[in-house]
Amino acid sequence: MSVQKSSGDAADALAAGDRVEAAGRRPRHARQRRFPAVGDAGQARLAAARVLIVGLGATGGAVADLLARAGIGLTLVDRDYVEITNLQRQTLFAMADLDQPKAEAARRRLAAIDPELPLEVRIADLHAGNAVALGRGHDLIVDGTDNFAARFVINDAALSLGIPWVYCGAVGASGAAMAFGAQGRPCLRCLHPDPPEPGSHDTCETAGVLQPAVAMVAGLAAMEALRILLGEALPPAALQYVDAWARAYPRLAVAARADCPSCALGLLPALQPEGEGDALATVLCGRDAVQVRPPSAALDLAALAERLEPACEVELANGFIVRFRADGLVTTVFADGRAIIQGLDDGGRARGHYARWIGL
Repeated sequence: MSVQKSSGDAADALAAGDRVEAAGRRPRHARQRRFPAVGDAGQARLAAARVLIVGLGATGGAVADLLARAGIGLTLVDRDYVEITNLQRQTLFAMADLDQPKAEAARRRLAAIDPELPLEVRIADLHAGNAVALGRGHDLIVDGTDNFAARFVINDAALSLGIPWVYCGAVGASGAAMAFGAQGRPCLRCLHPDPPEPGSHDTCETAGVLQPAVAMVAGLAAMEALRILLGEALPPAALQYVDAWARAYPRLAVAARADCPSCALGLLPALQPEGEGDALATVLCGRDAVQVRPPSAALDLAALAERLEPACEVELANGFIVRFRADGLVTTVFADGRAIIQGLDDGGRARGHYARWIGL
């Protein structure tokens, strides 16, 4: 498994993790090391590991907090920015983080907890074209996304890289988590042969979400991540379900499918590229908004704000995002060229709006 490190690397990581204790204080992870499955050797493995967390909302942010406190280096990937409705359940963020990219706000919070923790940030939208590159060099991927399209991309990217990943999600008072091993069988597509149809399942917008359910699911996911990184054998594949309100915790066994196009046939359908030159428009469920992601772009946000100001109302320009109001729509633009356009649910209209105000 890719989490294995040389004894020299492990010793170096252990020493690095204890440098902050030189003043005679107890080591940061002393209580964790006392757990028999961790110990000094296990803590060295955790310090040497690198985990990619995709999505830093409710579950992803909670898992990031748990793994960071365990001493695990993280790469934080998120496409969105902090809104006030996030604060009820997304525990990495506070009022001071409003309108900041979630990945950057999360980095600041985790760095304040452990200043020596290796942290990298990618303010980006994970998709078929960048998922393998984002995952490369990591020992594990954790899903903190809120949609099955992204989860299928993570599934196929993990299979392509030969690394394990952990799925988790919560809505209402329930949620689920499952670990997929590096061997890749079964995989998410064995559990869900096809992505659910849009509108066929509840979302946080339609059913709400209670933070205790998020915390329970995130705890399960983080524990699975620790088991994997410590080299523990995974139990038989099963989806762990949590209904916190009903106090029900069933497990669903998952069997590998002989005809699975991802893990059995190796076709990895979620990684097939989109049509070249097309801007991808994604309707964001429950938000009355569309994300437009051009195939390749890097924007000078200061120049964009200056160019927009004479023609429309620029509401915010903070170095990370530019937000402007035009044609009755509110558009938030990121440095990688993506834009979230609020006030519509039509991809074609969103691409036209993008082309008119930002350019394709």
